[in-house]
Amino acid sequence: MRISRFFSTVLALWLGAAAPGASAQTLAQPANTVILEVSSATSAPNSGPIAQFDLAMLDALPQRETVTSTPWYDGPQTFSGPLLSDLLNTLGVQGTTVRAVAINDYAVDIPVSDLLDYPVILASRHNGNLMSVRDKGPLFVVFPFDEVPSLNNEVYYARSAWQVRHIEVLP
Repeated sequence: MRISRFFSTVLALWLGAAAPGASAQTLAQPANTVILEVSSATSAPNSGPIAQFDLAMLDALPQRETVTSTPWYDGPQTFSGPLLSDLLNTLGVQGTTVRAVAINDYAVDIPVSDLLDYPVILASRHNGNLMSVRDKGPLFVVFPFDEVPSLNNEVYYARSAWQVRHIEVLP
């Protein structure tokens, strides 16, 4: 089962997106509701200058599960989704900053170095369930707070945007 998922992920990425460091190709069109848009001067777009993703497209990326405590939930919680660094690599984009924008237009800048130094995920699931807008979904930037205790501070809490709808990669 694990091998089959690996090969389906590789095939989806091969057909739909640029490999890291390769020239950007056209990204496959979302088949369902768009839950994330990514913009960058170097993105692999599928809708004008914007790359659009539905849940299945994000699920086709390699997934990571992070069990961590946060200020917003009682006790350790399990979050899963793609690494933000994998998302950027899939699109072949480069920059120094990622701006995560929420449904309510809250925006936060996250240095790309954070994404390279820590396994930061764009969680679509919380404790195995899809995240609803009511519970910080559909996408939530999750840092590994328990894995890297030095991240437990206001700087990284502020970078943990929820209800993310758009990511802009800045030079």
